[in-house]
Amino acid sequence: MGDQDFLHTTLGKLGRSAYRLGLSASYRPGAPTVHRALEAGVNLFFCYGFDGQMTGVLRGLSSSQRQQLVYVTGAYHLFGWHPHLRRSLEKRLRQLGTDYLDCFLFLGVMRKQEFLEGVLEELRRFREEGKVLAMGVSIHDRKLAGALAARGAVDVLMMRYNAAHRGAEQDIFPHLAEHNPAIIGYTATRWTYLLRRPRGWPKDGRVPTAGECYRFVLSNPHVHVCLTAPNNEKQFAEDLAAVRGGPLSDEDMRFMRDFGDAVHAQKKWFM
Repeated sequence: MGDQDFLHTTLGKLGRSAYRLGLSASYRPGAPTVHRALEAGVNLFFCYGFDGQMTGVLRGLSSSQRQQLVYVTGAYHLFGWHPHLRRSLEKRLRQLGTDYLDCFLFLGVMRKQEFLEGVLEELRRFREEGKVLAMGVSIHDRKLAGALAARGAVDVLMMRYNAAHRGAEQDIFPHLAEHNPAIIGYTATRWTYLLRRPRGWPKDGRVPTAGECYRFVLSNPHVHVCLTAPNNEKQFAEDLAAVRGGPLSDEDMRFMRDFGDAVHAQKKWFM
């Protein structure tokens, strides 16, 4: 999916270069963490809008710095109320101090809502107006995501993918080749469940680190960028150092899949 080494990629049809570990400030890791990410070469930032530490740092960057970065944001639906999407778009532009967003997403798509096509059309208008370079969805319904990718309906898919949630390998990844949407993964640790020993796992058995969870996701070439949402600068530094270790070995990939299966078996309704 485009020119890609383990640490750098081209974001599908968006065509932007990106470091493969992206940063979300959902857990408010502090402005120093955002600065550290910038210094490390991280250039994709996911903003909800309430994460003022991130938006404050990004708003203060020069125009030349801005051009090297990829801003991803979006809005949740209010029963398909399109003006809500535009208001959210304009608010993010103000918060980030920019006249365009690299990607604007319809967030939290769980199933095929009857108003989805109307929302996608509104997002396309944002793109035509030049206020966003790419549009897409953050989606939980894998089969719907695969269908959207297959018909080229979106430029970007943001989706959960980790060692316990691997259904995208059947439902989404086989449908990407023709239209080449950018793929952004999140919940690499499955909300930290992959960092805990599941029931029945040997007491002296190995448990993954957060870094191994990110490396598992990024070892799949279909995923362009994996988001990390650290609590503090120390966690971010650990994640960054781990990712720099490159793809997991075949042996480590087998371990992660086995561990992911054990975690997934604990709560089948999560998949």
